Amino acid sequence: MKMLEKIDADLDAMRAAGQFKQLQNLLSPMGPTARLEGAGEVVLLCSNDYLGLANDPEVVAAGEQAVRKWGAGTGSVRFICGSFDYHRTLEKKLAQLSATEAATTYVSCWNANEAILPTLMAIGGDQVAVVSDELNHASIIDAVRLGRQINKQSESAVYPHANLAELESKLKAFAAKPFKVVVTDGVFSMEGSLAPLDRIHAICKQHGALLVVDDSHGVGVVGQTGRGTAEHFGLHGKIDVMTGTLGKTLGGAAGGYVAGPKNLIDLMIQKSRPQLFSNALPPAGAAVAEKSVDILMRDPSRVQRLRDNVKMMRSGLKERGFETVEGPSAITPIILGPTAKAIAASKRLLELGVFVIGFGYPVVPEGKARLRVQLSAAHKPEHIQRALEAFAKL
Repeated sequence: MKMLEKIDADLDAMRAAGQFKQLQNLLSPMGPTARLEGAGEVVLLCSNDYLGLANDPEVVAAGEQAVRKWGAGTGSVRFICGSFDYHRTLEKKLAQLSATEAATTYVSCWNANEAILPTLMAIGGDQVAVVSDELNHASIIDAVRLGRQINKQSESAVYPHANLAELESKLKAFAAKPFKVVVTDGVFSMEGSLAPLDRIHAICKQHGALLVVDDSHGVGVVGQTGRGTAEHFGLHGKIDVMTGTLGKTLGGAAGGYVAGPKNLIDLMIQKSRPQLFSNALPPAGAAVAEKSVDILMRDPSRVQRLRDNVKMMRSGLKERGFETVEGPSAITPIILGPTAKAIAASKRLLELGVFVIGFGYPVVPEGKARLRVQLSAAHKPEHIQRALEAFAKL
């Protein structure tokens, strides 16, 4: 009971500080607009559905057909009940998208990151070290922590965001370790910035380190044909290991993957705990992801529409006095400072018909709270104009 009292005290403190997050109840499918309980129809600027595929008729039909053919789910983990054929076809497509030898899927990218890093750390004994960017996604941070718990002889280090001199310094400090891993986001979700992947790749080659890139916010957005951050830097097919999500650009449902050399993927199937102890990806999620990969690879015009929309939004925000970032990602953070201020701004925008989230502590450091504006290829100019009018009133 004392623990429950402590929980109540913590929640009350969050409410008093204006930091308590309210979950919105959606009454319609994901899209450029959505119908929210109590708010009506609003312009949606907080979704990772970058190419507008989450409610695309072709994608939805693929999910429906998969459920009719394969049922609701797998009922168990893959090594017990086997893999369904749809797992194999999706994983071939993901390997093709990533330009790697093979790929395997998980129920989320969080699971994928907590598969690859702890598994690599576990087999390395006292000869393995992992170096990570300080702004990497929470799933990477927790995966490294888990790896250290599983293999207490392993070592890890964090380098300041995109500070390549410090990255190289960390790798030099681990020079005696034969098994070195560098892990980075491709696109940093709270910043909208890209990892300098060309230089990181060169440093890894120089120091004999395996490079792991989580490109969850890059695939379908960055690169000439939307293949991601590696393509943007001319490294498509040259990154050692890619992880990614099926819950953003690739259908917006759920799931994640690891793509890389065949022997590494075999290791993931044999030893990664999220695959050994979690049910396999269900049919509907796999089917919408596979159809989304097909659409991305055959129709890069969606990627260009997304970029046009991002350009229109950023230009409009600048004209209205907001400081925005430049770059190829679809994420535009607007830094406001205190967490309570960001949450209050988000609430006011919702009153004005725009759904955009205020991010504060612990998602970002206190004092660096922000609104994160995200566009989709499905947005029309009138949606963007309506949003900009709301920002002007803010």
